[in-house]
Amino acid sequence: MFDPKAQSFRDETASLRCVPWRTMEDEIAAWDRLAQDASEPNPFFESWYLLSSLRHLAAAANVMILRFERAGQLAGLLPILRSPRYYRWPVPNLTNWLHDNCFCGVPLVLRGSETVFWRALLGWADGTARQALFLHLRGLPLDGPLHTALAHVLTAQRRHSEVVLSEERALLASNLTPEAYLEASLSGKKRKELRRQASRLAELGALTVEQRTDGEGLAAWCDAFLALEASGWKGKAGSALTSVPATGNLFRESLQGAAERGRLERLALTLDGRPIAMLASFLTPPGAYSFKTAFDENYARFSPGVLLQRENLRILERADIAWTDSCAAADHPMIDHLWREHRTIARLSIAIGGPLRRRLFGRFVRAETARSPAGGSP
Repeated sequence: MFDPKAQSFRDETASLRCVPWRTMEDEIAAWDRLAQDASEPNPFFESWYLLSSLRHLAAAANVMILRFERAGQLAGLLPILRSPRYYRWPVPNLTNWLHDNCFCGVPLVLRGSETVFWRALLGWADGTARQALFLHLRGLPLDGPLHTALAHVLTAQRRHSEVVLSEERALLASNLTPEAYLEASLSGKKRKELRRQASRLAELGALTVEQRTDGEGLAAWCDAFLALEASGWKGKAGSALTSVPATGNLFRESLQGAAERGRLERLALTLDGRPIAMLASFLTPPGAYSFKTAFDENYARFSPGVLLQRENLRILERADIAWTDSCAAADHPMIDHLWREHRTIARLSIAIGGPLRRRLFGRFVRAETARSPAGGSP
């Protein structure tokens, strides 16, 4: 049941509390164990990424953490926010907290606790709705065990929910070898062109591919990546990581945290020792996430970014990685031509509270979906 003083939900087997995010700084070890045993991986809610985000981003000031415990063990975690607005509308709601460099919103939940977690979260939301009209979950993959468990709970509780937006994001998931995958993805003409571009590039100097999964030389690697990204169109548009000091610091800190836990892979295509294309990926078995990539636009005619992604197909050889999320926008002009699989990422709105609130939600979400069907923009 809900305890309004403790902002918590409890039953015989589990409890869920809404706590200030800084209290989680004392639970790093338990948090990291949860990430290792999570039903569904999400590096963006692991300790080393989420805490760095909360420390550096001003928008995190009002974020709380839903801390789920089962049998005395940290068994679930989700950053939560009481938002006074729902996109362009002044409609209060409860929502999971994401930011522009957070590409997945699925909670970290201990394997086997998915159903109990969702029951506890929805019970908490019912009891502490306040002005919130509904619960809004963003960045939720529809192909994983957590969405499956949520769908079962929603059906069992006869609770109204709607997918208000969905998009298909490029995914790499195959049992093929890197060479066979490339052959299946690109025409012979395109593969020949890539070989020609690599040969022409190699005529300009020593062309090498560097791959690391440790933290050696990481600070210098981050410096090079950030400078490379800022030198291109993102720097000119003001959207490079270093355009705002906070995001540059987040990049450095999160990569360091990932490296310390064996969660980081770095790839670089170098010409005479100078990087011309770079990629940072988070390794979260059984999946991985391509976090950030950059390339030197002075060499654009040689397609250095595509050449690096050709090398990145080596991740298919890892026995512990079954899939890699591109973290790219839908219909990305480069990666969607190379990676042939996709995963659906959705935004869900869910009824909470008593009968009146749920009726109001039903009217609101029907009006919203009538204006903007799933797949459009809220």
